Amino acid sequence: MDEINVLLDVLVLGSGGREHALVKAIQRSPNVGKVYAAPGNGGTDVDAKNVNLNINDPAAVVTKAQELLVDLVVIGPEQPLVNGVADALRAADILVFGPGADGARIEGSKQFAKEFMDKHALPTAAWGRFTDAESALNYLDSQGAPIVVKADGLAAGKGVTVAATLDEARDAVKECFDGRFGSAGMTVVIEECLTGPECSLLVFTDGYRMLPMAPAQDHKRVGEGDTGPNTGGMGVYSPVPIVSEQEHAAMLDIMQKAVSGFAADEIDYRGILYGGFMLTPTGPKLLEFNARFGDPEAQVLLPRLESDLLELLLRVAEGDLIDMELEWSDDWVVSVVMASGGYPGDYETGKTITGIERAEQLSGVTVFHAGTALDETGQPYTTGGRVLNVTAQAASFSEARELAYQAVGLIDFQDKIFRSDIGGKAMLGREAWS
Repeated sequence: MDEINVLLDVLVLGSGGREHALVKAIQRSPNVGKVYAAPGNGGTDVDAKNVNLNINDPAAVVTKAQELLVDLVVIGPEQPLVNGVADALRAADILVFGPGADGARIEGSKQFAKEFMDKHALPTAAWGRFTDAESALNYLDSQGAPIVVKADGLAAGKGVTVAATLDEARDAVKECFDGRFGSAGMTVVIEECLTGPECSLLVFTDGYRMLPMAPAQDHKRVGEGDTGPNTGGMGVYSPVPIVSEQEHAAMLDIMQKAVSGFAADEIDYRGILYGGFMLTPTGPKLLEFNARFGDPEAQVLLPRLESDLLELLLRVAEGDLIDMELEWSDDWVVSVVMASGGYPGDYETGKTITGIERAEQLSGVTVFHAGTALDETGQPYTTGGRVLNVTAQAASFSEARELAYQAVGLIDFQDKIFRSDIGGKAMLGREAWS
């Protein structure tokens, strides 16, 4: 690609903390023009221009992109990818960052993902797939617990149960087939329960080459000490001190084999490939793939990226990462999610948020908005379950963690919840997982 010498207008699809982080990172480019977020949130309403749009409707997204005359569309969440929004944009000759629907099946269907892993000899847990409750329950009885039950389709990070007992596993199967997750739960994947620390490794790929990011470690359960139901993520940090050089090399090899697998299967995959790993005693094994930036992983990875993100996104969209290299800060980043009381179950919205400006006056602190909007006076209020990602960047893990919690202490809204142990286990070393 020739050197960028014009200002580029960008449309970012999504409304979470991930999209606010993308907007902020794109805005750092010297070549950025106008940045739009659809539908956006309270943070993107300040750092970009929010536009009203049904991002899951391919035709509507194409029409809006043409109306805004944008040069690039960046797809944040998984649902538009699964719905084929990237395909529609490419058919209209609009550059887009994100795989088409064929590639997005790697996240949209647990069954497809497991079959892809098996086909390309990617290490993963033993598994079975079921379309009726009776067969699934019989399989549980034959396998025993602990065991993992997954709704096959997209369930906003809440369709996975790591069951310690058979009763818990049976309840999870019944929830799926009783319709809790809609059509996403009408097929169930049941997996062997792997043991060890979890770790995420994300890569940029143009369909052939890949550029890896640093590992990150999310905290998926809502409660302290990794208790309670799964969520979309309650906090994250990067890099991950417990990952050995050997494990890191193994994960990189697995991710390159996956990228090569898409190419071999003639799937045009341009965007992010996210590998969710378990660091087992016999080496890293895949738990899942995602087809986009993690949320909240993006909120700790993008602040460390010193390369021009806009150029990188454009190069991926054009299918050309030849000679592209990434530069990263040596800093550590910790992000703590502040959520609405009751999340991931029922929660109230409309709660006034205070203290964000005070928190961001701390050097190294950025507050990414997720479930927020602004009232007519510009005051933020809550609109979702995960409300804010309070993120701190510092020279050491302990400094970043302390700074993040200092910032959390300055922010308030009614019924707020957050975990006070983000990163605490990793501070104790690998033996904390023994």
